[in-house]
Amino acid sequence: MKYYIIVGEASGDLHASNMMKSLKMKDPKAEFRFWGGDLMQAQGGTLVKHYKDLAFMGFAEVIMNLRTILNNIAFCKKDLLAYKPDKLILVDYPGFNMRIAEFAKKKNIEVHYYISPQLWAWKENRIHKIKRDVDEMYVILPFEKPYYKDKHQYPVHFVGHPLLDAIEDEKSPSVESFRKMYQLDNRPIIALLPGSRKQEINKMLSVMLEMVDKFKAYQFVIAGAPSQDFKVYQPYLKNYDVKFISNKTYELLSNSYAALVTSGTATLETALFKVPQVVCYKANAISFWIAKQLVKLKYISLVNLIMDKEVVTELLQDDFNSDRLALELKKIVSEPYRKEMFANYFELEKMLGGKGASDRIAALITAIE
Repeated sequence: MKYYIIVGEASGDLHASNMMKSLKMKDPKAEFRFWGGDLMQAQGGTLVKHYKDLAFMGFAEVIMNLRTILNNIAFCKKDLLAYKPDKLILVDYPGFNMRIAEFAKKKNIEVHYYISPQLWAWKENRIHKIKRDVDEMYVILPFEKPYYKDKHQYPVHFVGHPLLDAIEDEKSPSVESFRKMYQLDNRPIIALLPGSRKQEINKMLSVMLEMVDKFKAYQFVIAGAPSQDFKVYQPYLKNYDVKFISNKTYELLSNSYAALVTSGTATLETALFKVPQVVCYKANAISFWIAKQLVKLKYISLVNLIMDKEVVTELLQDDFNSDRLALELKKIVSEPYRKEMFANYFELEKMLGGKGASDRIAALITAIE
């Protein structure tokens, strides 16, 4: 069977690559053409465009890059028709993928959507387009299935969260080997995860690095995103005693004592590795103002959203500053605070449905004729 898969960021590349691995087990004749990244490419098939050329964060940034986005959409439609897939699998990335779903449905291409657009956060009226254009929806957050079924009378499949599989498969070195490999000293490690996009790194990393001189008892290590070159980080490193490790975030988290994390999938990854964290986020002022008008949620991090309470502290916009970050970091390296966070993390893991998401979605997709 021929599959056309569209991914727009690093987390989607990870989850789609694991899905592809499971699809090949269910369908030995599977052929893939995709928009994605290095992990998907390792599974075989044809990479059409890399996600690092597609990721634009925030309303203002999207407007500034609108011509590129529209050209990509037009190219994708032509490429999709030329390939003539049996099934189109869209992974997250709703701004782009919902447009492609509409087009594909009109062309009688079977549309599967993995990792739902966050209707529960904003633009809930997209449900009408989902009902019209998406044949099968696969959700990964426990509250999404009742949300779709009870509020919108649209049946979806809850497959569990694919991060559980990715983390289960991680083969991290021992603490001693890890420290030796990256020339780290014996101080406890605080991981810095400034995001995967250039805009995020530019806004987050400088404030995170201000903690280095305030917490000298700890070794700070930056997690370099696979989509970014070292030169993006280099200007920030000159004045600090800090290490940089590229594309080994899971190894870093498995050996970390605490973490400062840019809001996104990384907050959930950090929680599943049982690392106490402070969630940080700062966007373009105009983009953030627009988002506040549109998004009506109590929390921004997946950890707090799933648990429906403040498990991890969120520092947003002006609250994300050196003084406040130092205060919150001091809390998460203290034992009483850590003990409570660990208890919440274990409860969170139970709620996510157990490992096997990739196998479950592969079984569902291949079973549908």
